[in-house]
Amino acid sequence: MSPSQSFMARLGDRLVANGYSILPIAPGTKKPGRFLKGAWGDYPQWTRHAGRATTELEISTWSQWPDAGIGVVGGHVAAIDIDIVDDHDLAARLEQLCRQRLGDTPALRIGRAPRRLLVYRTLEPFKGIRRHPLEILCLGQQFVAYAVHPETGKDYVWPDESLADIDIERLPVIDEAGARAFLEEAAALIPDALRPARLASREAADSASLAGHAQAGTLPAIRAALAFLANADLDYDSWVRIGLALKGALGEQGADMFAVWSAQAAKNDPAFTAKTWAGFKPRSIGAGTIYHLAIEHGWRPEPELVFDGAAPADPVHPAAGMLAQIRSPDSAQAPAARAMPVILPPPGLERLDGALALMVRHILATAIRPQPWLAVGASLVALGAVMGRKVRTPSNLRSNLYVLGIAESGGGKDHARKAIKEIFVRAGLSAHLGGERIASGAGLITALSRQPSSLFQIDEFGRFMANVVDKRRAPKHLSEIWDLFMELATSAGTTFFGAEYADQRERPRQDIVEPCACVHGVSAPGPFWEALSSGALQDGSLARFLVFRSDEDIPDRNRDAALMAPPADLLEAVQAVANVGAERSTGNLSRTGGAIANPDPLTVPMSDAAQALFHELDEEMTKRQRAALGTNQSAVLARIWENAAKIALIKAVSANPAAPVIRRVDAQWACEVVEHSAWTLLVQAERHLADNDVERAHKRILAFVREAGLSGVRHNELTRKAQFVEPRLRREIIQSLLESEQIVAHPMRSRGRPATLYRVAG
Repeated sequence: MSPSQSFMARLGDRLVANGYSILPIAPGTKKPGRFLKGAWGDYPQWTRHAGRATTELEISTWSQWPDAGIGVVGGHVAAIDIDIVDDHDLAARLEQLCRQRLGDTPALRIGRAPRRLLVYRTLEPFKGIRRHPLEILCLGQQFVAYAVHPETGKDYVWPDESLADIDIERLPVIDEAGARAFLEEAAALIPDALRPARLASREAADSASLAGHAQAGTLPAIRAALAFLANADLDYDSWVRIGLALKGALGEQGADMFAVWSAQAAKNDPAFTAKTWAGFKPRSIGAGTIYHLAIEHGWRPEPELVFDGAAPADPVHPAAGMLAQIRSPDSAQAPAARAMPVILPPPGLERLDGALALMVRHILATAIRPQPWLAVGASLVALGAVMGRKVRTPSNLRSNLYVLGIAESGGGKDHARKAIKEIFVRAGLSAHLGGERIASGAGLITALSRQPSSLFQIDEFGRFMANVVDKRRAPKHLSEIWDLFMELATSAGTTFFGAEYADQRERPRQDIVEPCACVHGVSAPGPFWEALSSGALQDGSLARFLVFRSDEDIPDRNRDAALMAPPADLLEAVQAVANVGAERSTGNLSRTGGAIANPDPLTVPMSDAAQALFHELDEEMTKRQRAALGTNQSAVLARIWENAAKIALIKAVSANPAAPVIRRVDAQWACEVVEHSAWTLLVQAERHLADNDVERAHKRILAFVREAGLSGVRHNELTRKAQFVEPRLRREIIQSLLESEQIVAHPMRSRGRPATLYRVAG
C-alpha cells in the first residue's frame, strides 16, 4: 500500500473532522508506531494525544508514512471489547446485552470474528476496566479503527457504518458506573472455561517476574497492575501466588491491598485471608510477577509510573505545588519560592483562529521541518507589530512582544522568520520590517523614528547577544542596543525621549510617541546560553522575552513542503489586522502616522469571564513575586500577567479585527502560552546559565546525569561525555555533586569488575 493509499491518508482527516483524536498504527501490529529514518518503530509517547485534538500537521505528516493504520485515542470515546474467540453465539449475546444496557451504537468493528468492539462516547473520561475476556477501553488506551489485522491479514471492518462517517455526537453516551454495571452483568454470562481461573503457570510467571524488575515494587504501580487481575474465584494456588507476590513487592504495606483483592471472590474468608498473609514468607517472588501477569491481561502501564521499589524514586518536583496553586487560586499555602517549576506541554493549536491560525498554518505548510511551537511565537510577535499603536488593553498594555525561538541547528528554526518576511512584503506591510542587523543604538532609534511599529527579526540571536549584553567588553554603540530594547519594552504606552547630545543642531533629540518595538530572535541553545550570565535573569532583561523552546529539535521532514506564495485569505486577514480601528481616525492617523504623531489607539474591551481570569492570575502572581523576592524567579514572575494580557490582545484582534473583544478563550490560551514560556525560561536558565567556565562545566555534567534518568550513567560513560573538562576538574565536580547530594553513586559490577552508577538524587 503506497502512502497515498494508506488508511491514514484516506480516512484520517475525516475522523478528525468528526471529532475523534487519532494516532498512527504501525503496519502488522495493533499498537501506535512512528516512521523514522525509513523504518517503523515504537511510539512510547503516544499518550500525549489523549489530552488534545489531532492537528492538521499531524494528519499531513502521518499520511506520508507507508501503510499507516489508524488508532482512536480513548477518553472522549470508550470502546467495549468483546474478546470471545470461538463462540459466535456468546459473542452475539454479549453484543446484544451491551446495546440494551449502554445504547444502540452505530459503531461496530470486527477484527477477527467473532471478536467485536462497540464504540461509545463519554462526557467524563474514565480509566479502562477489564473483566477478561471483556474490556472497556477508555482513558489512557486506544483501539485500532483502520488497519490490516495482524492475524487474519484482512482489513478491520465496520459492518454497519464506517466510523469515519459517524460524527462523535451520534454515539450514545456512557459513564463509568454504567460501564461497570454492564461488565458485572456480562461477566455472569461467561462460562467457567473462558474465565481466568488460573492466572498462569508458576514456571512461566516466575521466569518472567525477575527478568525486568527487582522484587520490590512501588505502591502506585502495583495498585494499577492489580486492577487487571480480577479475583473471580481463582483457584487456591493462584490466590496464594498473588499474595506472595504482593508481600514480596510491598511488604506489610500490601496487607490491605491483598485483603481488598481477596474480597472480590464470593468464597473469601477474611480471617483466613489475614492468617494466610501473616504466614507468607516470599523469597524469590515479588513485583515482577504482578507486572508480568497484569500485562498478559491487558495492562498498559502509564509512562510516568515507577516500577522498581529498590531504585531511587522519581522525585516529586519541588514546584508541583506551584503549578497546582496557579490553577487553584483559592489555595492558601504557597510553595517555596526557589523551587523550579515543572514545564507543562505547550497549549495546542486547535484554539487558534483568524489571522493567527492562517499564519501558523502557512508557516508549517511551507516548512521542510515544521516547528509548530516556534511558528506560534513568530506569528504572535509579527501580528503584534502590524497592529502596533492601533490597539491597547483597558489597562493600556500594547502589542509589543519580545519572542525568542530556540532549537538546534538544522531543525527548521529560521523558516518562520523567512515566511513572515514574505507575508509582510506581499501584504504591502514591509514598512513594518526593521533591519535584520542592528549596527548601533542610534540605528535602532532611527529605524523606529521611520516606523514606530517595527518588527526586528534577528537570526543567530545568541551571537547577537554575545556582542551586545556584556557591557565590559562590548563597544558602547553595541551595548546601548540592549539597554534601548529594555527601555522600549516599557515605553509602548507613553513617549520615549531620546538621548540629549551637546550639539543639538547636528544631533537633535529623537522622541517617539508610543513606540511598538517587536523583536523576534532565533538561536541554537548552546550559543544563546553561553552569551549570558545569571545577571541577565536577575536584572529583568531576559525576563522580558517569551522563550519558545522546540519540543523536538529535529522534527520529521515535511515531504509536501513547497515554495508557495502566501494565500489570499492570509494576506487579507493580515491587512485587516493592520487596519484595525482605522475607521476611527482621519488622515495619516489611520496608519499611525510618524514618530511624533499621537496614534489614539482603540481600547479593546475584555469580557467579564476574561477579566475574572486575569484577576485570579494577578492575585496569584502578586503572591509569587512577594515569595520570590531576591531570587531569579522574581523578574520572570513580574512579567507573566503583562505578557499574558498582550498575547490575549493580539489573539482577540487576530480573531475579529472589525470588532475585537478579549474573550475568555483568548485569556486562557494566553495564560497557558506565557506560563509555558516562563517556566521554560526558568528551568533552562537554571540548567544552563553560568558565570564562569567552572560553573558551566558543573551544570553540563549534572545535565548528563539528569538525562540518563532512572537508568543512571556509568562512571566511564560520564567521563567520556565530559571529556571537554580537564580530568582533575572533572573529578572535583563529580565529587562536589556527590557531596551536595545532587547526584548519588550506586556501586555495581560490570563484567565481573566493580563499577559505579550515578543517578540524580531524589
